[in-house]
Amino acid sequence: MASAEIIAVGTELLLGQIVNSNAAFISQELAADGIYVYHHTVVGDNPERLKEVIKIAENRSDILIFTGGLGPTEDDITKQILAEHLNKRLVEDEFHMNKITEYFTSRSRKMTENNKLQAVIIEDSVVLNNDYGFAAGMYLKANKHTYILLPGPPSEMKPMFTSYANPLLVSENGEKIILESKIMRFFGIGESQLAADLNDLILNQVNPTLATYAGDNEVVVRITATASTKEKAAALVKDMEEEILRRDGTFLYGYGEVSLPEHVTAMLLERKMTIAAAESFTAGLFQAEIARFPGISSIFKGGMVTYSEEVKQSMLQVPAEVIEEHGVVSSECAKVMAENVRRLCDTDIGISFTGVAGPDSLEGHPAGTIWIGLSVKGNEPEAFQYVYGRDRNHNRRRAVKQGFQLIKHFLETNK
Repeated sequence: MASAEIIAVGTELLLGQIVNSNAAFISQELAADGIYVYHHTVVGDNPERLKEVIKIAENRSDILIFTGGLGPTEDDITKQILAEHLNKRLVEDEFHMNKITEYFTSRSRKMTENNKLQAVIIEDSVVLNNDYGFAAGMYLKANKHTYILLPGPPSEMKPMFTSYANPLLVSENGEKIILESKIMRFFGIGESQLAADLNDLILNQVNPTLATYAGDNEVVVRITATASTKEKAAALVKDMEEEILRRDGTFLYGYGEVSLPEHVTAMLLERKMTIAAAESFTAGLFQAEIARFPGISSIFKGGMVTYSEEVKQSMLQVPAEVIEEHGVVSSECAKVMAENVRRLCDTDIGISFTGVAGPDSLEGHPAGTIWIGLSVKGNEPEAFQYVYGRDRNHNRRRAVKQGFQLIKHFLETNK
């Protein structure tokens, strides 16, 4: 099976001025072709370093895909350096030269000499048309390697790769191997624990392969299988998925790119269950998160940010004696907050957040002590305590996700 390496050329990428989204796009496209991408490389606009990168890539990859460095300026050096490395001449492509010339003529503008560089290609290349710009792309086979040169701007690179480069790759790499991948998302279990639970599967993996990744207060598991047909690859993935679910399925919340808040919001929308929130230390973070999703106005009636004791009493109607006797960082306060916001907003569900975000302690409770209250119409309110150990904003984000997880658990156990 062919292996590929994606080489992004541009100092602006190294400076963080531009995100290398091209590599992600090309990797996804190649995965669908059954071509493995083992390396992503980013190199600045420096001739010597680019030469070094090319030599390294040739020693470990069959296909070298370059993005960037095909423009008209002095720092656009990709094709010049590759041509020198392959001992090939640079020649003019008539189609792209005419395209550039006609553009300037039609606008009565003088074309500077450097614009012609965009129509220059490496000899013996298959020219990849640029339907949305001027810089010609190239597809070249030499020294037992395939070299693909693509422009840097995604608006030009993506259609060029999809329409011209990828069909050539597929046709020249023999029988297409199907690659099937599935993303599983877990909350409430750490990456180290999940990896330990799946350790034997990870150590003995061949096909499918298995990997765990730490996300934002969650863990992602990726299963990848290859086979001659989509059905066979999917069957391999399914067998692995079922074994993972047998071990840690209670922590699974969803698949693919769906986040926990999005998944829970979809559940609420499907059941037409209304919700309101009362937030103290999260300061509206839960409400901001749930409001991101379309259609939410049909179930999210509103909420309150009651940061101080006085506002908890005046707006949320938390009795003074509850605060005096138990404090705001307590099960009792969390339950009253959830119950009252549900009642005041006339919703099916009320959720509350109260605690110590940090870095200082409060009422004798260490930073990271959290209470989340949950009130559901027709049920006694409940409160759940968590103790987190990170910085205040991490604690706030984690508490919000934990709130969504509590709602998810209730919905799943009360169908």
